[in-house]
Amino acid sequence: MRNVTLPVFVSVATSRYFSSAAVAAPNTSSSSSLSNLLLIAALTKSLHQNPNSKPPLPPTPISDHVVIVILHNSTLPSSTKLNFFLSLDPKNYTPSPSSYTSLFRSVSESPSRLLPLLRHALSTSGPSFITPSTFSLILNTLLRSSQFDSAIAALDLLHRSGGSPDPSFYSSIVIALTRNSQLSLAVYVFHKILEGSVYLDSRTCNVLMIGLRKAGMQKEFRDVLDEITVRGLGLDVVGYNVCIHGFGCWGELDIALKLFREMKQKKMAPDLCTYNSVVKALCLAGKIKEALVAYEEIKTSGYGPDVFTYRTVIEGCCKAYLVNDALKVFGEMEYSDARGDTVVYNSLLDGLFKAKKLKDACNLFEKMSLNDVRASCYTYNIMIDGLFRNDRAEAAFELFCDLKKKRQFVDALTYSIVVFHLCRQCSVDEALELVEEMEARGFVVDIVTVTTVLIGLHKTMRWDRAERLMKCVKNSNIIPNILKWTTNMESTLKSPQNKEKDFTPLFPFTCNLSNIMGWTNPSHNKGGNDLDLDIEIKDGWSLSPFMDQLAEKSEYFKDLQKFSVKKGKRIQEKETNSFDIGMVNSYMTIFLRRGKLSTACKLYEIFTEMGHKPVMYTYNSLFSSFVKKGYVNEAWGILQKMEERLSSSDIATYNAIVQGLGKIGKADLASDVIDQLVKKGGYMDIKMYNTTIHVLGKGGRLDDATILFKQMTGSGINPDVVTFNILIEIHAKAGKVKEAYKFLRMMLDAGCSPNHITDTILDFLEKEIEKMRFQKASMKVDKD
Repeated sequence: MRNVTLPVFVSVATSRYFSSAAVAAPNTSSSSSLSNLLLIAALTKSLHQNPNSKPPLPPTPISDHVVIVILHNSTLPSSTKLNFFLSLDPKNYTPSPSSYTSLFRSVSESPSRLLPLLRHALSTSGPSFITPSTFSLILNTLLRSSQFDSAIAALDLLHRSGGSPDPSFYSSIVIALTRNSQLSLAVYVFHKILEGSVYLDSRTCNVLMIGLRKAGMQKEFRDVLDEITVRGLGLDVVGYNVCIHGFGCWGELDIALKLFREMKQKKMAPDLCTYNSVVKALCLAGKIKEALVAYEEIKTSGYGPDVFTYRTVIEGCCKAYLVNDALKVFGEMEYSDARGDTVVYNSLLDGLFKAKKLKDACNLFEKMSLNDVRASCYTYNIMIDGLFRNDRAEAAFELFCDLKKKRQFVDALTYSIVVFHLCRQCSVDEALELVEEMEARGFVVDIVTVTTVLIGLHKTMRWDRAERLMKCVKNSNIIPNILKWTTNMESTLKSPQNKEKDFTPLFPFTCNLSNIMGWTNPSHNKGGNDLDLDIEIKDGWSLSPFMDQLAEKSEYFKDLQKFSVKKGKRIQEKETNSFDIGMVNSYMTIFLRRGKLSTACKLYEIFTEMGHKPVMYTYNSLFSSFVKKGYVNEAWGILQKMEERLSSSDIATYNAIVQGLGKIGKADLASDVIDQLVKKGGYMDIKMYNTTIHVLGKGGRLDDATILFKQMTGSGINPDVVTFNILIEIHAKAGKVKEAYKFLRMMLDAGCSPNHITDTILDFLEKEIEKMRFQKASMKVDKD
């Protein structure tokens, strides 16, 4: 050993020895330190020269700090260090916990080696030599490299070898699995951990439930919550907030309010996030009036609303067509320190366009740029669609062309919107040109766009353009799949059917009209009453007495029929190869618009027998088409079938019900339907107002129609040309010429442009005026 020369790299090892390893043996003598230094140098040189062979080891025992220094040497590869450590003779060297820590740290660059090395360490030395910090290093390395199975196996190895893993190790695995979208595995590990009587902390449970809520895994979310409750782990404020928000997003308002009440019973003080979650749940359940009251409570609770509160309330009011309330809340937000973001402006823009407040919407869009709020592609899509729907097609198309020239804020949805409105205007050739341009620019021509063009071709009887449509999207799989689907559908429709079944009504009406009214108001059949909030307030110091009252009555919302604030989708967002009930809905729309009710019903029958579940859009399309054709009994049968299979309805359902009641002359029942709709938290859009005003006017209830018109304008919805046409017509036909003329003047003053239907109504009105003049002249002659 004395004749060993020291190369340059030995000096590096020496310096590292004194800086890192000398601390490990401060009481060793100078002679032993020198011999250790020379041994380190010799071993290091040998490992550099022959990294894959066993280095020459002295027959005497090796100290622990010699091994640690070699393991800390950054010039040696990790595989060389591992081979060196495994080649040590157990008779001359006994590893320590520190040496294992150094070994695992040096091998951490190769995570695949950690699990076998851990297995070797546990079998040779035992779990006591694996310190918590060492195992934490192993676990974190495996989790960072996404080797979740190895991490779970490492935890299982430590547990089986008799070790007692720290609960934080289990928490690390669950959190890492959740954040890496391995939710199913995270839930499995979560349940297995609790079965082993290991209790996780609140943070781990909260992270897991947040991941499940974002992924929409409602069943797994409930299972985790039930497990937490049964095990007695308990929820903290953050956990309650997550649960309230989750169940509110899934429409389970009763459970969200129950959790809020449970939170108050445990003397937990709700924070602003809790109040925001309750308001969000109320808005998503259609309880906008209650959400506005809760919003007023937040303003006086001491917390004060933040941007999330304003955003939730404004979005809820706009969806419920309470535009005046949305503008009021928006004004309060501007007065406060909260600054509206793009989402707030988008919600308000969409609400203003739907409420026919074109001028206010355009002013808000200008204000958006003045306040340095960045407009998104979705913002411009709202603008283009809103301009089209408010009879400003030229302005919408000009904005669309301007965005195309700038090559910004245009996506596939923008093209789809313009194609849809062009097809509504029977401009199929222009729509096909846009589809070609859409394909050329690399945008995906989705099923919605293709279906829109197909409906336009059916409507204009221009099937000669179908071949051109196929050429437009020749690079896509959509057209071949649609043609294949159509061929299968047509062959199925032409197949021989059972004669007895053909004579059986598809939607038999087996009840009376009172049952239909009971469907719109379930409490009518159950003998229930409307929600009564006049209860005793138990907590006089509560910051949210109204929310407390709602929570006390949470059971009221359990069996209440849900009103959907979301529009029914014509086509489900799935792959192009899967044509389920969404594709059926598209072709049903084509057949229904062409008046082929029997074909549409046969298509419905075929796919329900195949096990496909119809959605709300399916029933609404059939229901409204049967009502328009005058087949009211069959329409009520469709409503019964919808009641059996679905537990919710939307504004289109109630619109068709009112139309049906008008067909059979039940205008008084139509008013009751509207009352129940409002009581259940539903809202009325402009189509619903127009339908109801028309039904009331046809039924001779002109005063109620006028009151409903005032209610419409008072809620913030501007009437359109259809509204004024209806009001002028029903008053003219009732002989109230002055009132009809008053609505005509109101229409012109509002800047609403007449259409061809207005001209027809005005011709009738002119004849009524001439008739009244003739009657007055005759009365005057008779008097003379």
